[in-house]
Amino acid sequence: KKKTVSFSSMPNDRKINSTAACISLMLEGCELKKVRSNSRMYSRFFVLDADMRSVRWEPSKKDSEKAKIEIKSVKEVRVGKKTPVLRSNGLSDQFPDECAFSIIYGDNYESLDLVASSADVVSAWVMGLRYLVSYGKHSPEAPGTGHPSLRTSWISSVFDLADLEKSGRIPVSRAVQLIKALNPGMKTSTIELKFKELQKASERPGTEVACDLFVEAYCELCTRPEIFFLLVQFSSNKEYLGVKDLLMFLEVEQGMEGVTEEKCLEIVSKYEPSKEGREKGYLAIDGFTRYLLSADCSIFDPQHRKVCQDMAQPLSHYYISSAHSACLLEDNFWGRSDISGYISALGLGCRSIELVLWDGPEGEPVVYTSPSAASCVPFRAVVGLIDQHAFTASAYPLILCLVVRCSAPQQRLAAQCLRKTLGEKLYLEPPNPVASYLPSPEELKGRILIKGKKLPPTCEDSEGEVSDEEEGWELARRLGQEDREAPEGGGLRRVRLSRELSELVSLCQAVPFQDFESSRRGQRYWEMCSFSEVEAGRFANECPAELVSYNKRFLSRIYPSPMRIDASNMNPQDFWKCGCQMVAMNYQTPGLMMDLNAGWFRQNGACGYVLRPAIMREEVSYFSANAKDSLPGVPAQLLHLKVISGQNLPKPKGSGAKGEVVEPYVCAEIHGIPADCAEHRTKTALQSGDNPIFDESLEFQINLPELAVLRFVVLDDDYIGDEFIAQYTIPFECLQPGYRHVPLQSLAGEPLPHATLFVHVAITDRRGGGKGHRRGLAGRRGRRVREYTSTKATGIKAIDEVFRTATQPLREATDLRENVQNALVSFKELCGLTPAANMKQCILTVSTWLLHSDSAPSVTLNLAEQYPPMEAQGPIPDLLRKVLTAYETMIQTSRTLIESADAVYGKLIQAQQAGMDFHKELHRIETKEGLRGRKLQKALESFAWNITVLK
Repeated sequence: KKKTVSFSSMPNDRKINSTAACISLMLEGCELKKVRSNSRMYSRFFVLDADMRSVRWEPSKKDSEKAKIEIKSVKEVRVGKKTPVLRSNGLSDQFPDECAFSIIYGDNYESLDLVASSADVVSAWVMGLRYLVSYGKHSPEAPGTGHPSLRTSWISSVFDLADLEKSGRIPVSRAVQLIKALNPGMKTSTIELKFKELQKASERPGTEVACDLFVEAYCELCTRPEIFFLLVQFSSNKEYLGVKDLLMFLEVEQGMEGVTEEKCLEIVSKYEPSKEGREKGYLAIDGFTRYLLSADCSIFDPQHRKVCQDMAQPLSHYYISSAHSACLLEDNFWGRSDISGYISALGLGCRSIELVLWDGPEGEPVVYTSPSAASCVPFRAVVGLIDQHAFTASAYPLILCLVVRCSAPQQRLAAQCLRKTLGEKLYLEPPNPVASYLPSPEELKGRILIKGKKLPPTCEDSEGEVSDEEEGWELARRLGQEDREAPEGGGLRRVRLSRELSELVSLCQAVPFQDFESSRRGQRYWEMCSFSEVEAGRFANECPAELVSYNKRFLSRIYPSPMRIDASNMNPQDFWKCGCQMVAMNYQTPGLMMDLNAGWFRQNGACGYVLRPAIMREEVSYFSANAKDSLPGVPAQLLHLKVISGQNLPKPKGSGAKGEVVEPYVCAEIHGIPADCAEHRTKTALQSGDNPIFDESLEFQINLPELAVLRFVVLDDDYIGDEFIAQYTIPFECLQPGYRHVPLQSLAGEPLPHATLFVHVAITDRRGGGKGHRRGLAGRRGRRVREYTSTKATGIKAIDEVFRTATQPLREATDLRENVQNALVSFKELCGLTPAANMKQCILTVSTWLLHSDSAPSVTLNLAEQYPPMEAQGPIPDLLRKVLTAYETMIQTSRTLIESADAVYGKLIQAQQAGMDFHKELHRIETKEGLRGRKLQKALESFAWNITVLK
């Protein structure tokens, strides 16, 4: 079912792109719904007085002097449901958050709560009111009068440069090119149409335009209302951001720390187009828009553009970017092989490549994965290419997975080729028998490891028999080369292996998987197993805990089912959540699965290695890959995502018959553990052209942030043939808070020039925001509804007694943390902000109330004290008293937490260490207690749970 945005009250030709336009709309007046505290709504006509000193409404039972609010009495204008009336109102579900706004006014901080027909009307009123309030007693000039603005002067100077003949007019074609050069993503047809409209309206048709018409066209086409609205919120004079305004925006909204005025001046000089603005340190709307669109404001945290994770852990502690059939360009059955597939995969940071070796017609081995003999690639050429490109995108180790399907003589040639071509890069040192884990990516930098079969130590001949891998037989059957029958009794096939090839295998020795218990007892750290996706999927569903535990020490590689003849991809998240390191992907096949893989491996400088979550690496930890709820000891987080607008969206590829109009909507998807997987969509923006406004808030709970990926997909709701417009995939850990642009990509992962989404991102902890728990849990009632994480009984008396000592400190820790979180939320709500707001926004709001009033009480905040008190001098209105009380509660709960934390932490650590002391003795104690089967399994699970909770 379509969800649509209504723009009925704001005609398409009425674009609010300046404060003058907002005030014009307010002077004309419009219908708004007035919400009363008794949950009733009344339609009233609201209008700004001609002298711009007050807002009136009618009809009203009050006399006309009472049905008005003087601008000078307005303390604050809030967007959304941010007052007790709107928040608790039974009617609030009938209108979206973005259609509501409130005017806080008078010495008693009363609120006038209003609902508009669309978000655009709200923006116009809020922008206009904030503009008028900021000028206080100085009456602003009527719209459109007075001196030319910084912006108008700059656009006029651009026009003057283009007016080569100095005639005061330029050809329309030149004017179109000029605007296109200043806004590269804009369509030529859109600009031409705007000039025709304006020429017709001013009755000045012709092939040339004058300066005033050029300025008007530029302002209407290139002003994004949602960015102008943001600028007005932070600007002292409502026309541009001064250095102090910009500093406030960066700290308060963008969450930047340590911002200096020098840094702000750098931003102004880099992005402000007007010379006057750069000289005075002013960032006007065009410079602000450029800044928000720049890489400096990308949603992707720049820290993750380079290697930022600990690379000194064992190899088995990382996810490794892996390719299957990298030389294929299309599907597995008819796909052409091409050597450039390897270059592409290595260029994308792939660190594990599969090579299936076959007997070549010229007596030399070849690599090919298609049933067409013409498509084979000489093995020598592939190795030369790997040598050339192995470390261009990443310095960390490359694993070559050899699947041998050629005869022993050709295996010897392959081994000689590898030694000769790769030389020193080839890692040939034998594994350290006293170590327990593989070396780290840091230790193996610049080295190439061979994964393959190895002859048993007892074999002294030049070749011998080894068990075969399942991989590659599907293709062999299609090639007609499958003449070997599986041995009777269903055992493993045997193949001949040459000593030369066997000697190249060191740290990644391929062995067949038997079962988890056999691996626990007998598998050595340098031995690794490959699983088909069907087998791995069965383990992931039936025994996920064992698979997670297995992957703590051993590398596992998952390869696609041979049934995927179309080279489609499995979902890598199904295996990552169980700790499987190498999920082999068909890089040549675009789509959701490849988006997840590409997005995931961007988070560590795109080096092909991503450190797995600590809960999957620690020797003792409880982790259920299929958990449908939050995990023990891992605090859930809330992602508050506001999808504001889209820019320069392309048409879907298959929609040639549709004409120019796209009706887009945005799907935001979270991929991760089952408890986190969710999808929300925005409304459809109807007839919106290339730059739709969505202005919709979405919310997700994330239980395991380290494994979550956010994917934006833009789709067409009125499509013919193809609905896909664009996508962008980003790991949760790489999100930057604040107002951000999302650089959209095509289905194949290529950047779409100038196509972006404009969003606002905020992340809070679960208790500190969102739905669910009632606020103010400090009272006795709150104690009963509070959820405490507790330890579980193992059934072994001595161990249970140790963990029992942690019961009280665990409750204390929960109380300390949640009391602070609840106090924070109460303070934010009384300030008229959402739980996603930060402390700077709260203090800024309170200071705004106090500044916009002659009779405001004086409030001091003493920052010299360790726990800064906020105190009022003289009598204060009720709302302000509540705010100061909430602030005091927040400070006191924070103080209690800070001063009690060390003692509680000490008790938890003590219990954890005492528990871990039993770990080495666990198997002996189990035997002594006679625990077996399900009871034993339960005891081990409870032990791991308790340690995880305490950590």
